[in-house]
Amino acid sequence: MNIFDEIAARAEPGRTAVVAEGARVTFGELLARAETVADWLRAAPGFVSPRVPRIGLACDNGLDHIVLALGILKAGGCLVPVADELTEAERAEVIERTGLHGVVIGAREKWRPGEEAGDREAATQACWVPLSTPPWEHEEEFAALSPAFIRFSSGTTGRSKGVALSHRTLLDRITTANQMLQIGPGDRVLWMLPMAHHFAVSIVLYLYFGACTVVGDSHLSADVLALAEKESATVIYGAPFHHALLAADAGNFRWPTLRLAVSTAAALTRATAEAFRARFDQPLVQGMGIIEVGLPLLNIGGAIDSPDAVGEPVPGFEVDLRAGELWLRGPGMFDAYVSPWQPASEVKRDGWFATGDLAERDAAGRIFLRGRTKSVLNVGGMKVFPEEVEAVLDRHPSVKRSRVLGREHPVLGIVPVAEIVAANGAISPRDLKAWCRESLSAYKIPVAFKQVDAVPLTASGKVKRS
Repeated sequence: MNIFDEIAARAEPGRTAVVAEGARVTFGELLARAETVADWLRAAPGFVSPRVPRIGLACDNGLDHIVLALGILKAGGCLVPVADELTEAERAEVIERTGLHGVVIGAREKWRPGEEAGDREAATQACWVPLSTPPWEHEEEFAALSPAFIRFSSGTTGRSKGVALSHRTLLDRITTANQMLQIGPGDRVLWMLPMAHHFAVSIVLYLYFGACTVVGDSHLSADVLALAEKESATVIYGAPFHHALLAADAGNFRWPTLRLAVSTAAALTRATAEAFRARFDQPLVQGMGIIEVGLPLLNIGGAIDSPDAVGEPVPGFEVDLRAGELWLRGPGMFDAYVSPWQPASEVKRDGWFATGDLAERDAAGRIFLRGRTKSVLNVGGMKVFPEEVEAVLDRHPSVKRSRVLGREHPVLGIVPVAEIVAANGAISPRDLKAWCRESLSAYKIPVAFKQVDAVPLTASGKVKRS
């Protein structure tokens, strides 16, 4: 099966699918544009592969991103998003670790790989860049998955892993999640999140169930609410950062058409949830999204009295707490890790997946997250691996050793800070910040640098996190 064909089989051609950049595009028009992109790709040099071609997509938020992503899927490619916040070095890592056969580059994307670009697609003006990639050792196993999507959980070093999802897994995942979301043809979903991180589940879900996706070009609360009013938006799907901005809006628009506000990508604070409810008279529903699992937990029923809970299991999912760690089992689980290759069957235990999250469950069965079993930091919904940042800092000639930790932040939740053991003399925070900018995305760069005499180590010589 192909998820594109599943969407097309259910679509009402005359119904509006996307509102973006001043355009209103019907399902019939959207799918036709994607078919044209698919034809263009199939004829592109280097696209055809004896297996399943892995195709990068570097394109900012908007209609073109949706059209190009659907075109890649329809053409039989496996979609690999290349987020625009990645540095050149990080993008090179994505290309290498996923073994990309080529990259589709949106017209407004400034980045260009080092190889020669091909022709542009007529409607989107996207260009195709073929890449010379040696075959994977596990090409046959990968192709057997019928893969649709690969995404890294964060940057491309440290402990991050490329997560592969098949077309069938995508379908199982969105149909399971929608049992509680109940998104349908009458909904107009106001889109706030980066498509490079959320397209393959969220927007695919909206398209499959016939909803309209409304994409704005501003995150300023006044602009977002003006768009919500103009389009009579019924659903908003964003991060706590977006909801905090909206809750602080001093205007008079109360958003009467809003029926569902979902918060994901980072921990929702009770203060933000209460402020949002006071402003719009709607509960802010927190959901727990995990790239390996989908949307297994949603706080539909407890959003008013316990807004900071990640909620109850979506029908079909089971929850288990083992020594305080959250384990999940249900439909739509990932198919494999790539780079290094590891089938999901080798990761899960009797179908159970260990999330790495520490959690508690209240008497009503709601789950509350209490931290991570590992060191990953969640910065405004973006995951940061301290080891990756430390590796960059430790290469600086003034640094003998470093340790990166998280500091609480009222808006982003957590921000990275660094402890530095100087190689000689005093450190220069300005120089270290400039050094980090050369290799790291902005959200990974420590906001503060503290010089210390030593960082604590474990018995084996590794940096001690707590």
